[in-house]
Amino acid sequence: MNIDINTKMITLIVDPLKQSFAARMQNAAYQAADINLTYFYTETGSEHLKEIIDGIRFMPSFAGAAVTKPNKVEVMKYLDEADPLCEKMGACNTIVKQASGALKGYNTDGVGFYTSITKEAGIKVSENTFFCIGAGGAGRAICSVLAYHGAKKIYITDLYQKSAEDLVDDINNNFAPVAEFVDFGNFAKTDECAVIINASGVGMGKTAGESPYPKEQMDATKLYFDACYNPAKTQFLLNAEEAGARILNGLGMSLYQGVAQIELWSDKKAPIEAMKNELNDIIAGR
Repeated sequence: MNIDINTKMITLIVDPLKQSFAARMQNAAYQAADINLTYFYTETGSEHLKEIIDGIRFMPSFAGAAVTKPNKVEVMKYLDEADPLCEKMGACNTIVKQASGALKGYNTDGVGFYTSITKEAGIKVSENTFFCIGAGGAGRAICSVLAYHGAKKIYITDLYQKSAEDLVDDINNNFAPVAEFVDFGNFAKTDECAVIINASGVGMGKTAGESPYPKEQMDATKLYFDACYNPAKTQFLLNAEEAGARILNGLGMSLYQGVAQIELWSDKKAPIEAMKNELNDIIAGR
């Protein structure tokens, strides 16, 4: 990667800075597509967020920024405008500096999920009903984009009841009255659903080998999606596969949210195959 006086910068604003694959995937994409950007990390909490956003606004070398926990909501107050999905979600993970210098917010997390489930699984969102386990960051992005694109119904459950209830209220108030709270462990409504989503994080890390959904209720007629992609097949997906159902992990969601970011920052087509290969190399430890 060659950096010259015309190179524009992108920084990921994060706190705390733990292991992240974003810079490696993004920089590999820039090199493959001959995009003159460079991606790096900035570790900060909300106490200096305004100053950092002002720095991005006033330094000509910046093309924008990426934003992750815990700043996705807080950063909204420092932007000049936001696209409709971002505004309705009330959370931003992508900032684009426009030619005027104004900063516009987007949320590509949900876009990544929507692209993956429609492109890779052929799901027509407006014709289907969904069941989502998990109402945290991933669940919020997923359910919001489903509502935005006209899902018939979205059932939402979480071990922490208030998280699910708050997400249901936000969707029904900001998008459309299509979300319904379900008590954790009650999966009767899945009979109505074409897609069962695990956005709980159960099945990765310390919970590897566990599933938030009963194996005996797996149905071969449904699609099972897990926002996790490492491991490639969580216990949730293994159980669904054993039942003869279609499965999809979160690799495409991660890939396509990055694709959307690159295209927003550079106004060029992202090199999807190069990004996919880099992600696979990262997961394989290469």
